[in-house]
Amino acid sequence: MPRNRFAQDRGLTTRMVVTMFLIGLLYVVFVGALLALLRGAWPMILIIAGLLFVVQFWFSDRIAAFSMGAHEVTPQEQPELHGVIDRICALADLPKPKVAVARSDVPNAFATGRNQKNTVVCVTTGLLRRLEPEELEGVVAHELSHVAHKDVAVMTIASFLGILAGVITRIGLWGGFRRSRDPGTAALFILVPLVSAVVYAISFLLTRMLSRYRELSADRSAALLTGRPSALASALTKVSGDLAGIPTKDLRAAEPFNAFYFAPALTTSATVSKVLATHPSLEQRLAQLAAITVELDRR
Repeated sequence: MPRNRFAQDRGLTTRMVVTMFLIGLLYVVFVGALLALLRGAWPMILIIAGLLFVVQFWFSDRIAAFSMGAHEVTPQEQPELHGVIDRICALADLPKPKVAVARSDVPNAFATGRNQKNTVVCVTTGLLRRLEPEELEGVVAHELSHVAHKDVAVMTIASFLGILAGVITRIGLWGGFRRSRDPGTAALFILVPLVSAVVYAISFLLTRMLSRYRELSADRSAALLTGRPSALASALTKVSGDLAGIPTKDLRAAEPFNAFYFAPALTTSATVSKVLATHPSLEQRLAQLAAITVELDRR
């Protein structure tokens, strides 16, 4: 049974388990292949890979918050924001997370943290300025849904493993056979980056598919919890519309964190969006919220 009042999503749970299993299996094969190819570098590969994973897992919330310019705020500094988060946490029966604000005109929000005790919910000053209280509640409920469903931690680990492939490969190329005069060295310089590229590509696609589904799941959970899908739809429409007026340089600075944001800073072109997008389309999200409105009206 759930320990909170957010609607369960067995589809999301299944996708998270499958994604982590496939990525874990992929990296076992990947590291095994590197150890076989770069025998002289295996101690360095294992030690550094292990250290990187520990750092990412234990400090991911701080790294993400710092990278996105978030700073923790008190109830005295942001009484309205704290009040909204207090209401949603009480409604969802969740412990209150740390509350942060990022000074940015890009209207957005994100949640990060490996578990409920280390969660940070952050909104930008641009979002606070643009949204009405009920719209802000919808966005906060969306972000807290990610925390309740634990998909924030899964996305953090899954995304990190993609980066790890490139790091391990560089270590191996530098330390494993950079000084080797073996005739097979030239072939390894081609083979190892190729294997790494394949692993990264598969990880990328797996995390993208999970990312799109988890956003729909969070929208649905937030709408059902608050009982006001129209408020969340209004917030989505406002944020997506206002993002178009933000300078491109600011959007590009935020783009690396798209997978964690309420709405993507930059979207991919229509021809590749279904494969590369971190979020479902605005139309798809609004259609789901409209269907939830009809569902709630029938109850």
